[in-house]
Amino acid sequence: MNASLTSDTLTFTVFADIGSVGYVLLVVALLAYLATVLASGTVMILIFVDTSLHKPMYIFLFCLILNGLIGSTAVWPKIMDILSTNSPLISWKGCIAQVFFVLSYGVCNYSLLAVMAYDRFVSIFQPLQYHTIMTPLKVKQLMFVANLMPAAVMLGQTYIASRLPLCRFEVHKIFCASLAVVSLSCSGSQLSDLYGIINTILFVVLPVFLILLSYVKIIVLSLKASTNARKKVFETCSPHIITFVNFSLVSLFSLVYNRYNSFIPAEANIVLSVNYILFPPLLHPIIYGIKTQEIRQSFSKVIKRMLLH
Repeated sequence: MNASLTSDTLTFTVFADIGSVGYVLLVVALLAYLATVLASGTVMILIFVDTSLHKPMYIFLFCLILNGLIGSTAVWPKIMDILSTNSPLISWKGCIAQVFFVLSYGVCNYSLLAVMAYDRFVSIFQPLQYHTIMTPLKVKQLMFVANLMPAAVMLGQTYIASRLPLCRFEVHKIFCASLAVVSLSCSGSQLSDLYGIINTILFVVLPVFLILLSYVKIIVLSLKASTNARKKVFETCSPHIITFVNFSLVSLFSLVYNRYNSFIPAEANIVLSVNYILFPPLLHPIIYGIKTQEIRQSFSKVIKRMLLH
């Protein structure tokens, strides 16, 4: 590798020995990404055009799905480009951009899931005061807290990572993540480590705690309620619970992958990393589309209109 390439370009080593399997992965990645765009776009359009879905719950869902779509788009087109050209390279600026979007995707997901849990909590515990509490202003404030504030903080963490001097130029992952970039530096960064710990507490640990606390209280309440009321609570909360569990599991896999990826074979390395950035953006709109009655009804109305015309 020449000097100019070394100074401006990073190499994804995971793709080095992938061989003919790369073309199979390219097809799978393309189909999965197109399915993500189709599923996400369908639910987002339904929420946008159907006024019956202009409620806090669906506004937050719109943001959650959009966040997943942004996270996918930050990673998968580049992966498909690498697989199609057999050139596992990325510019330093491109890598830093991926770091920012992947970080924002993760923390915004947890923040949005926490806000959605709060929305469900209010709807179940204070149904008569729901519209008084979840005012348009309150919804905007929650959207700011769940979207813009985490993204702004992640911009700071990305900036710190981007200022570290590099001594290594090989990324042992299929996309640029914060830990991967920091590990390339000539020396560790205590500021980056401290910043990362604080961000993890604020935007992962705290949201998870609030989500679990909300559902513990909801479960306790439902156990005291009638069978019909319990069934209604489950129908209301099940999409969010499934989504939360799904994202938490893939985040756990991602944590293992980030810590121990150097000991994992390339094929398994790819599979583990795919969990985090592919499955949640693909599955979340599908889960809500299948499990939420209002979205199903909205979809049916649109299909009927199309058939009638």
